[in-house]
Amino acid sequence: MLPFARVTIIGLGLIGSSIARGVMAAMPTVRVTGFDADAGVRETADRLEICHDVADSAGAAVIDADLVILCVPVGAMGAVAADFAADLPADAIVSDVGSCKAEVARALSAALPNATIIPAHPVAGTERSGPEAGFATLFRHRWCIVTPPEGADAAAVERVSEFWRRLGAEVETMAPEHHDRVLAITSHLPHLIAYTIVGTASDLEEVTQSEVIKYSAGGFRDFTRIAASDPTMWRDVFLTNREAVLEMLQRFSEDLSHLQRAIRWGDGDALFDLFTRTRAVRRSIVEQGQDDDAPDFGRTHD
Repeated sequence: MLPFARVTIIGLGLIGSSIARGVMAAMPTVRVTGFDADAGVRETADRLEICHDVADSAGAAVIDADLVILCVPVGAMGAVAADFAADLPADAIVSDVGSCKAEVARALSAALPNATIIPAHPVAGTERSGPEAGFATLFRHRWCIVTPPEGADAAAVERVSEFWRRLGAEVETMAPEHHDRVLAITSHLPHLIAYTIVGTASDLEEVTQSEVIKYSAGGFRDFTRIAASDPTMWRDVFLTNREAVLEMLQRFSEDLSHLQRAIRWGDGDALFDLFTRTRAVRRSIVEQGQDDDAPDFGRTHD
């Protein structure tokens, strides 16, 4: 039995449009309604037939839904939820896809005090954005972390979990605060580092007369891919999960200072030990199916 019959997706960018495509492919009898605040995005979603229906307002989109998924920047969750609060069916479950959970859960609870709210975070994505960027298999063999509030209805948690399993995801349940600390180091800090390195390179462009871009090596190009991610989304992530990010940034700064000392004093053993340990981490990620072992990061050499 399908966990839901009528799904509404608010926000039709990369993640929202991928969910819509995934539902249409894996659960073809489920009715999918979409809404996006941007009229241009709505027109594109309608033209691409991403959903069965594209509504003109958030309220109209949720009016007969039994699952509503917010796929908007985390800083906008509360305001968007307030927009459709009056039209939300009493028995509907509200979820989201934000990469910050504790603050988002508080915002949704404040906007929808009587609703059943089961937050979730599919750990998947690309550097691209917009409805054209989505694809049905985005979540296949990727983790989706469900972060129910304390005392949440177990049946509702299972329905949301099963929904993500139907999209091909591996599902884990985690406390919101713990999720935020884990993602601060595995996702948020790497993005912050990438934005910083690419920003520094941009500042150096004038000094090096374009040589930074012209001679960019594979490692730098990988950073630019991460740094091409949606600016609005990541601005909100860092402001919403600031405590966990600052904690991990302090730890990283201390480790960076240790590395700086090793280089300054020619401590090759320390460098070798670190690089050996980090190489093992990469192997573990591949072994657990979170990435493939394609040579040269899958780059073609035509």
